[in-house]
This record gives sequence, structure tokens and C-alpha cells, in this order.
Amino acid sequence: MKKIRYQFSILTVCLLLAAVCFLIKNHTLSEKYSAIEVASGTNGNYIKWVDFNVSYEALCTAYDLDVQSYDAPVHLNWIELLAYAGAKGGGSFGKESVPLIKKLASELSEGKTTLSELTKDMEYYDYYYEAYEAVLGGMVGEYEIEQEDENGNKCWKKVYGLKAFSPIAKGFEYSDYDDFGSSRSYGYKRQHLGHDMMGQIGTPIIAVESGYVEALGWNQYGGWRIGIRSFDGKRYYYYAHLRQNFPYALDLKEGSIVTAGDVIGYMGHTGYSTKENTNNIDVVHLHWGLQLIFDESQKEGNNEIWIDCYALTRFLYKNRSLTEKNQETKEWFRHFQMKDPAVEEYTKTAPSPTPDT
Repeated sequence: MKKIRYQFSILTVCLLLAAVCFLIKNHTLSEKYSAIEVASGTNGNYIKWVDFNVSYEALCTAYDLDVQSYDAPVHLNWIELLAYAGAKGGGSFGKESVPLIKKLASELSEGKTTLSELTKDMEYYDYYYEAYEAVLGGMVGEYEIEQEDENGNKCWKKVYGLKAFSPIAKGFEYSDYDDFGSSRSYGYKRQHLGHDMMGQIGTPIIAVESGYVEALGWNQYGGWRIGIRSFDGKRYYYYAHLRQNFPYALDLKEGSIVTAGDVIGYMGHTGYSTKENTNNIDVVHLHWGLQLIFDESQKEGNNEIWIDCYALTRFLYKNRSLTEKNQETKEWFRHFQMKDPAVEEYTKTAPSPTPDT
């Protein structure tokens, strides 16, 4: 009888341990995929939240593999590579993510497998692809840009690669660190939902991606600010604390179409005031933010999705727009013009402006 009781006790302990392990595993999995939220809206189901944790190293690796394979039999898509790594790691990008991306690229290039075969039973791949495509979708592709030949003459060249730009013009120094989510207290206690780049007053601010100006003017939190929407509507770029008295490119207005690399404004320290044109920010800097919009209900309110742009800012340092100054108007302009097919396509389909009456 004692032996039976002892065996029963051992069995009970084992069952309890198994139950605890099951609960821990499920809790870990729920935490791992806690950022995966989908809601139902006017345009069907849409993503409710995104944690963009793709590392700088992963961005560079996936991008290089994409560009290097452009003319190869198998053209690798950098967003697909990142989405695969994201799905494998639950959105985390540790040291193992770069070797994983390289291994995947090798297998795809050699024809050993296909992405559809690898991801057919991967539950969260589609989510990560849609999320990362929303962040990075307009940044790589074909375009034409002016370059200088050996004689210093400008000529047009068609290229494939990074067509998004750093928000700070080439040759202008800045400092930054990962400050996303830090506390802000002006007006009300809130998180910092952008990335600050500290520099000098008047530093030319560059359009990261081509798009159209959706907002322009004063905001008590952002001071003089610009809001630019990508042509596909998924990304809203926010540039804030622009220069007092001379915040914008002179021809910029709501509805203006801008090309990636264009000068759109100038660094300053306006904001934190209900009175327009007030310098009330202690440190001169650009605040730039990237908001994702899967459904228009997310544009303003409690459902906004802003992502951490620190790694993305480091990545965009690869492409900085060279500028030159007009001494008469004191404006800065890009030195090398660019033809973005996205601009041409949008211009063809955009409704004509209504004439003033």
C-alpha cells in the first residue's frame, strides 16, 4: 500500500510539473506574439499593432542580398527575407537573424526550395510580411538619378536600389540615440513616438520617401511641422520643430508632391507653445516619426501605430541628399535631381486640383 501511495505521489508531481511547463510555454508564446493584433474595419481585417524591431544589421544584410541578386535568375526580395526571419524569431532580431537570412537567401538562390514552400505552414509569416512591407514598401526599387561623369557634367543614370533618403542632408552633422518611448510631459504625460536628431539651426531637412504633403503648419507640440503621406497611403512621415520664421521650402504647401531626397524644410526648435512661431524647445533638433496606417481609423486617436525609427535612421545614412544653397533666397535645393516612377504613376492618377474661384 505504501508503495502504491509513493507511486501515486510521484505521478501527481509529474502531472503538476507538466501542467506548469505547459502554462509557462503558452505564456511565453503569448508574449512572443503579443504584438500580433488584427481588427476588423471598413476595408476588412487590418493590423492593429506593429513592433518594428528589425535590427540595423538585418536591414543591411537583406538589402544587400536584394540588390546583388537583381539581375540573377532568382531575385531576392529583402522584405520577404526579413519577414521570414521575423516569423522565425517572433519579431525579435538577435545575433542569429543575420545567419538565418543568409542561409535562406542561399537556399532560394540555389533553387533548393521556394519561399512559398518554406512558409506554407508558418502561421505568422503573412503578418510579418504585411507589417514590414508597410514600413519598407516604398524604399527600394528602380529609379533614375543625376550623376556626375569624369568631366563633372551631370547625366542621368537608371539604377536599382535604395531610393529613400536620410532625413538630414549630406554634409550636415547630427547626433542621435534610440529615444523611442521615452517620457514627455508637455501638455500631458506621454511617450516619445519618434526619433530626435540633434543638429544646427537651418540644417536642410530631406523627404525620406516620395509622397504628398498632407499637413503643413503649426502644432503646439511639434511647432512648425510637415506631414507627408506615401502614395500607397500606408506611411505618414512627420517632421517637427522646424525653424522659426523660415520653416519650409518656399514652394511647399498642402497637396504638394515631393520626391524622395527633396529639401522640404529646415531644422529648428519651435513648439511646446500654443502661440505660433515660438521657440520653446531647449535643444535644436529634428523630430521625425513614421506612422503606419492600415485603416484610416488609425490616422488619429487612440489607435495610432508609430514605430521605432532608430535602426531605420542608421540604415538610411547610406543615402544622403547632397544640397546647394541659393544665396539670394537663402533656400537649399538638392544637387542631383531624381525621377521616381512612383511620382510619375501618382501624377497620372491623382485628381486635378480644383481651380480657385
